[in-house]
Amino acid sequence: MKRGKVNIMTLGCSKNLVDSEMLLNQLDLNGFQVVHDSDKDDANIVILNTCGFIADAKEESVNTILNFADARKSGKLDKLLVMGCLSARYKEDLTTEIPEVDKFYGKFDFKEIIKDLNANFYEQKMYHRIKTTPSHFAYLKISEGCNRHCSFCAIPQFTGNHKSREMESLVAEATDLVAGGVKEILVIAQDLSYYGIDRYGESKLAELIDKLADIEGLEWIRLHYAYPSKFPADVLTVMRKRTNVANYLDIPLQHITDRMLGIMRRKITKDETIALVNKIREEVPGIALRTTFLVGHPGETEEDFEELKAFIQEYPFERMGVFAYSSEDDTYAYKMYKDDIPEEVKVERAAELMEMQQAISARFSQQQIGKKLRVLVDREEDEYFVGRSEYDSPEVDCEVLIDKSDEIQVGNFYEVEINDATEFDLFASL
Repeated sequence: MKRGKVNIMTLGCSKNLVDSEMLLNQLDLNGFQVVHDSDKDDANIVILNTCGFIADAKEESVNTILNFADARKSGKLDKLLVMGCLSARYKEDLTTEIPEVDKFYGKFDFKEIIKDLNANFYEQKMYHRIKTTPSHFAYLKISEGCNRHCSFCAIPQFTGNHKSREMESLVAEATDLVAGGVKEILVIAQDLSYYGIDRYGESKLAELIDKLADIEGLEWIRLHYAYPSKFPADVLTVMRKRTNVANYLDIPLQHITDRMLGIMRRKITKDETIALVNKIREEVPGIALRTTFLVGHPGETEEDFEELKAFIQEYPFERMGVFAYSSEDDTYAYKMYKDDIPEEVKVERAAELMEMQQAISARFSQQQIGKKLRVLVDREEDEYFVGRSEYDSPEVDCEVLIDKSDEIQVGNFYEVEINDATEFDLFASL
């Protein structure tokens, strides 16, 4: 007998999404009807999994809570529960300010949520999930937390120190995912580079990826969020040798000048960063690098910004994102530095870098014209099938728009020829 309908809404990153998928499965095992990110209002219980990373994300989370709080107040919901990063970070304030919410939880309070819904937590199925992504790809979260404590980042405050998952458990989970039809696994963590150090006394990322690559039927493994300081270089050998490890690496650099890297507490220098980028490109020829930069951090001068621009021109990245600094409570920068750069300057700097990146991305896309690429098809739209090459991750990177053909099925790989390109899309045919 069904015990009610639960709608879990996920805000924020793919790491939050994995948490939501685990919770969906626990509730399903207990006889609840479960949906994810449903826009229907037929669920009597809503669980919001919030993001608390930067100002924009926090604002979106708060607005979403307030919208559902109105529904709870008017009796349209039996229960409204809030979990995740924002809830962990501001639990006391939120409890006082939004009393319509039945309860606020920390980021990892799965057992408490299940208990409060008068249900049982199935410990042996803790890492089993109901996937919310398309059937052919899934995220694999290999650790929680972070030990780095960068000046601008509040994440370690509500996730705690780095905790690597056991390697055998991860390989078993990935094997189950592939048995269920997954062809691409996106390996994610707050900090991939640190994987294994806390549990095994040394970095074990390379060994983990090598073992994942042994899984029969797993065609792409993609790595997200490697930290540049103490980067485990042995993973590059695995990337080069194993054909099912995508030539793709997400490695947020945040800045390049020694001044700003020091102020940001990144524990790496400009020369070390350049040496690392060169080493990655030498060890894995043809790799696509995704990075992120943060502009407008306290202390960033025009000279720092100009040096960052020069670096991006000299060492162009195939994929790049830019954030404008926001002062986050209780971070090192919040306590130690005055947020002295005007908001309009931050926004202008971010826009200038993205304009530069648009030209770089256009050049990279133009270079693909006439080439044959292996593409994984994600979905069908009115005019095209939409897929990705190994250089592109879901939602954040470019897409390949493929001419309609009866032969194409969503979730399969195809070899396509690139006929045309824009800054952020490729056009192709079988």
